[in-house]
Amino acid sequence: MAAPLGSAVSCYSTFMLKLTSFGGAGKVTGSNFLIEGVQAKTAEGGSPDAAQSAAFRGKMLVDCGMEQGGDFAVAEIYAPFAYDAASIDALVVTHAHLDHVGRIPKLVREGFKGKIYMTPPTKDLALLILHDSINILREEAMRLGRAPLYEAEDVERATALIETLDYHIEKEVAPGLSVYYRNTGHILGAASVRITDEEGTVLVLTGDIGNSPSPLLPDWEPVPGADALLMESVYGDRLHPAHADRVARLREALKRAIAKGGTILIPSFSIERTQLMLYELSNFFSASELPPVPVFLDSPLAIHVTEVYEKYGATYFKSEAEEEMKREKSLFEFPFLQKTLAPEDSAAIAKVPSPKIIIAGAGMSHGGRIGRWEARYLPDPTTTLLIVGYQAPGSPGRRMADGAPTVRLGGQTIHNRATVEILEGWSAHADRDELLKFAEEALTDKNKKLKTIFVALGEPSAERFLAQRIHDYLGATAIVPEPAETWEISKDEVKRV
Repeated sequence: MAAPLGSAVSCYSTFMLKLTSFGGAGKVTGSNFLIEGVQAKTAEGGSPDAAQSAAFRGKMLVDCGMEQGGDFAVAEIYAPFAYDAASIDALVVTHAHLDHVGRIPKLVREGFKGKIYMTPPTKDLALLILHDSINILREEAMRLGRAPLYEAEDVERATALIETLDYHIEKEVAPGLSVYYRNTGHILGAASVRITDEEGTVLVLTGDIGNSPSPLLPDWEPVPGADALLMESVYGDRLHPAHADRVARLREALKRAIAKGGTILIPSFSIERTQLMLYELSNFFSASELPPVPVFLDSPLAIHVTEVYEKYGATYFKSEAEEEMKREKSLFEFPFLQKTLAPEDSAAIAKVPSPKIIIAGAGMSHGGRIGRWEARYLPDPTTTLLIVGYQAPGSPGRRMADGAPTVRLGGQTIHNRATVEILEGWSAHADRDELLKFAEEALTDKNKKLKTIFVALGEPSAERFLAQRIHDYLGATAIVPEPAETWEISKDEVKRV
């Protein structure tokens, strides 16, 4: 019966979070999640399903990354955002990899004016990555007959919006929504994001979880107290070799390659993988475990990223690495290393007789200087190609890892007669068992019961495999979200909208 005119209807309010995966559901790359704070007003005696009205509070994004793969996954990169960029209050970034930051300038170009939050190392690394991408994207756009995704002025406008936020500091970033960073041990400055609304509902998004223990970074931190958790699953169906084994396999692969007298090519991600390679090579040469051959770090981006690692190492590395830095001054320098910033120095590498080692980006062979060296040396059977990182489906690196006899590089078809060595375990991502351990740590929290674990940021088979293991081994509700699917998260339940 309707209430008499002029009388009050008793209502109650409940707060909830809405989570929508606009990038990163069913795919490793392109991380982009929308979180909205909602205040639902419900008639007395009713339920949230019978809400009379729902008012959106804050809107925030976690990550705004670039889809990677064949032709840079053109459709996904250039497509308009599925939401109004101008309506977003804040962007919170987990870490500086291109697939987590690569479309930030496009977001700004399309009207975003809020704050962009990231840890101090992530800011330094992200700006290097974004500036480095400008020319690559411009060349790619010309080849495709498109306008560039963004220009230098868009990066500068994005830079003006950045506010750094360190680990373990609570910060309200949008009306009614606060965030809190924890270290994930993935790359320098990487963080999980805890989001809390006004009623204390907690959603955690992991970003990428590190392959702990790392020689350089602290182990990942657990994420207690969540009502819902969205976690990555890149290696959700695979195990890495033991850390000691991966170092031995790298050393033996390099010995074999050097003995052949050819060129050793290492396509390497500029952030973390390059620094790990330099660290281990320094150790090998210092211990006389490899013959003295020239090593070229032929990537301006990787050179500058290594400088950022040196800058923050004293405060962001694990304690053992910090002590080693104090003793040795640098973890990444050794006598046979040459850094080739200038194009003419890079070109001069061709005149150096083999054996020699060339480390260059991009890590999936889809751009950068490595493509030129692959085009030159892959047809030579004395060449060795060392693949030390994840290769996205459709990327040139994935095709070579899968044994393709030819590969398209820079618009030309290259015959691959090199020895291809795939060295597992060097990924900066946790493997199947470590991911399960991460989920278990979240579930064993004594203060709250974790209701739902969303498994994302992986290939579909890896997502499903990890979700099944979480269900079977931990007895938890594990969901593989679909792209653009929306879920409501409250203190009482998690449900699909």
